[in-house]
Amino acid sequence: MRLPLIAAMMAAGILAAPAGASLKTGAKAPDFTTHGAVAGKPFQVHLAQQLKKGPVVLYFFPAAFTSGCNAEARAFADKIGEFRAAGAQVIGMSADPVERLVPFSASECAGKFPVASAGPAVVKGYDVALGREVQGRSVTTRTSYVIGRDGRIAFVHDDMNPAEHVATTLAAVRALPR
Repeated sequence: MRLPLIAAMMAAGILAAPAGASLKTGAKAPDFTTHGAVAGKPFQVHLAQQLKKGPVVLYFFPAAFTSGCNAEARAFADKIGEFRAAGAQVIGMSADPVERLVPFSASECAGKFPVASAGPAVVKGYDVALGREVQGRSVTTRTSYVIGRDGRIAFVHDDMNPAEHVATTLAAVRALPR
C-alpha cells in the first residue's frame, strides 16, 4: 500500500488500530479450509481458493441467531453487490457448528455469501476467541479482516458493536489497489 493511501485512510478513520486483534495490517492471513453453508446448502471454504477471485472480507461474529449477528449478516447481505463490484468476496465466520450455520446462511445472509464454522485452529490463528462461553457455547469476537489478494491483512476492524463493520470494510476494500 502506498503511503499517501495509508495517510488518507487514517485521516478518514478507515485505517484504525484494532482494539484486541493480534493480526496487524501487513501480517500474512492464516490459510484454512473449513465447512460452512451458503444459501442453506453445505459449502467447503478454502481461503486460498477464495483469494484467487480477489480480496476477501473475513468477518467473525459471535453467534448465529443473536440480534447483533443477525443485523450484521443482513447488513453485509444488503451491500454484497457493492463488495462484489469492488472485487471482494465476503465470508462470515463463527465458532457455531455447521448445522446452526446452514439455516443462518439462508435466512440472515439471504443466501448471498457463505458463512463457515471457525474451529479452534482458525479462532486461534485469527486471535478472535472471546475468552468465555455464552449460553454454554464458544463464541468469537466481532472482528472483520480485509485480506488482500496477496494473502496479507489490509485492514482490521475489531469492535463488538456491529454497526460499523460493513461500512468500514467496504471502504477498505474500495481503497485497495486494483
